[in-house]
Amino acid sequence: MDDNFIGNKKILKSDLLPSLIKWMKEKDYPFSFATEASINLADDPELMELMAKAGFSTVFIGIETIEVASLAECGKAQNINRDLIESVHKVQGYGMEVTGGFILGFDSDPPSVFQKQIEFITESGIISAMVGLLNAPKRTRLYKRLMQEGRITTETTGNNTDFTLNFIPKMDKKELMDGYKKVIQGIYGGKEYYHRVLLFIKKFIPNRRGKDKISFNKVVAFFRSFIRLGVVDKYRKQFWNLLFWTLFNRPHMVPLAITYSVYGFHFRKVFKDVLY
Repeated sequence: MDDNFIGNKKILKSDLLPSLIKWMKEKDYPFSFATEASINLADDPELMELMAKAGFSTVFIGIETIEVASLAECGKAQNINRDLIESVHKVQGYGMEVTGGFILGFDSDPPSVFQKQIEFITESGIISAMVGLLNAPKRTRLYKRLMQEGRITTETTGNNTDFTLNFIPKMDKKELMDGYKKVIQGIYGGKEYYHRVLLFIKKFIPNRRGKDKISFNKVVAFFRSFIRLGVVDKYRKQFWNLLFWTLFNRPHMVPLAITYSVYGFHFRKVFKDVLY
């Protein structure tokens, strides 16, 4: 676990990744890796190639927002002056799934930010998008600034998806909460979510190393998902549409399609009070 895996590129390229590639080949790729990195990973094809060869399958990237003023507000200089969607697609082009973090509630956020965020997540193909409300933890620069402005109201709950704020936002609070609900519905509503997965499945080529190992637990999970998603779930029609399209057009992607379907079921449970 590393908040920014690419913080020291020299060591990665000269030592860590070559050693990891060698070890993974010798062991026949017993597992895959997931890590966190800043968006400028997309600027280094050599590094992405090495990560792919080492068996990295997932990279979490803090996108935060598509609003330039809000990016400047939170100090995300590396996210400014670039096409964020293109950058995400470059990482995906090396077979690494991009999961993303997003925040709503910056002082600079305009009312249009909610629809823009839905469109960005859909177009970028970020299946697992962690969208939360801005909160100000103690001992942070944000907390100190808001305290000086008399805008801190309480301490954070530690959960930025529970529809709570610990400060007075610049945007009307009801407008912010309604906008947040709109984003959740726009990316994790059953129809919307399956549509995004299908768009992604059509283009993505996963980084597959070694042989897929079938275990008893995987078989059980496979049949349980069929029952839960294909028979019981409200969005079973969308599940079967995704599965059959993938089966006939990109059969090697069927395991991933089922995995993403399970993810969607999980997200709908997390946000059930908003979605239903």
